[in-house]
Amino acid sequence: MIEDRTALKERLDRATAHLETPVAAVDLAAFDDNAAQLAARSQGKPLRVASKSVRCRTLLERVLAAPGWHGVMAYTLPEAIWLVRSGLTDDVLVAYPSVDRTAMRELTTDPKLAAAITIMVDHPSHLDLVDQVTPPGDRPAVRLCLDLDSSWRPGGPLHLGVRRSPVHTAGQAGALARRLVARPGFALVGMMSYEAQIAGLGDLPPGQALRGRVIRLMQSRSFPEILRRRAEAVAAVREHADLKFVNAGGTGSVAASGSDPVVTEVTAGSGLYGPTLFDAYSAWRPTPAAFFALSVVRRPAPRIATVLGGGWIASGPAETSRQPTPYLPEGLAFKPDEGPGEVQTPLVGDVAGTLRPGDRVWFRHAKAGELCEHVNELQLVDGGSATPAPTYRGEGHAFLG
Repeated sequence: MIEDRTALKERLDRATAHLETPVAAVDLAAFDDNAAQLAARSQGKPLRVASKSVRCRTLLERVLAAPGWHGVMAYTLPEAIWLVRSGLTDDVLVAYPSVDRTAMRELTTDPKLAAAITIMVDHPSHLDLVDQVTPPGDRPAVRLCLDLDSSWRPGGPLHLGVRRSPVHTAGQAGALARRLVARPGFALVGMMSYEAQIAGLGDLPPGQALRGRVIRLMQSRSFPEILRRRAEAVAAVREHADLKFVNAGGTGSVAASGSDPVVTEVTAGSGLYGPTLFDAYSAWRPTPAAFFALSVVRRPAPRIATVLGGGWIASGPAETSRQPTPYLPEGLAFKPDEGPGEVQTPLVGDVAGTLRPGDRVWFRHAKAGELCEHVNELQLVDGGSATPAPTYRGEGHAFLG
């Protein structure tokens, strides 16, 4: 349901005309359609929303109310505690190990939190820290999820995928599970495996046809391997623990991960906003739903329009793909020798000659939730009107800051 760009710009401009820039907006029609499309692709498996890709409680509530969505994947333990205490959810999986002693003390001294939050582990030392904070006899059982490394190792030192858990083989997973369940005060309830080389890597990189072919070949070889190894690892872990869930995937692999018979739930989040990195996926492309607007403040040359601000760079490798993209009006590009600037960003193109100081240029961020680290509010656009919703930052939280 991609709307004509001219009509979209007019609608965003009209809905936010009363606001000063920078302003960030989420088109609710596109957001809801992306949520429905993701649910339709998940092979009947429930979707767990990745909060780091949303970072706005109002929109987290909205997607959790949509069919096919249940539970949150948080990125820090303090965030998970906040989401449970706020009443947003009673089912949070923390995607990364935590060594936050203050948050761990809060978790281990509150039975409600302990029942709602599952922490991630890939080594017994993660349990040692919990025991140091609150001894096992003085706390409710802490829910654990074992993180299985899903990278592809075709031979030798070659490692394709992200560096996450040191647990790679079924044997390692079974051995760790045995050690985890032997520890008092813990309950091993879940297993996770994130196939980043599939879920987080677009197979149609713009202007890089050869690289795209290499990526598609790698993914076609990697996916059967993780299906086999994950099934073996789940079987090995189930010899020691009654797993309540097996989590996998991300926006870029919802359909593929959902098709794995041992997977019980799939994670997604970025596809709700549709950032530019997902333009490079052949399997499914979300509708762009999240944007930010900057104002033209000067015209230094006939084909250049300069906006105030713009350097909202995404995390990851320091390359062009991590830059925001001028999107509305169509036909603008960064000046190659300046790029998106901290305070000013010159934009070039024929359409720049039609812009005047005070006009707005709408951008898309390269990633999803990181947009929210720059603004206190998202304007939720419904038709031609906008309603403000606070971001995590707007509610006073910078969980990685």
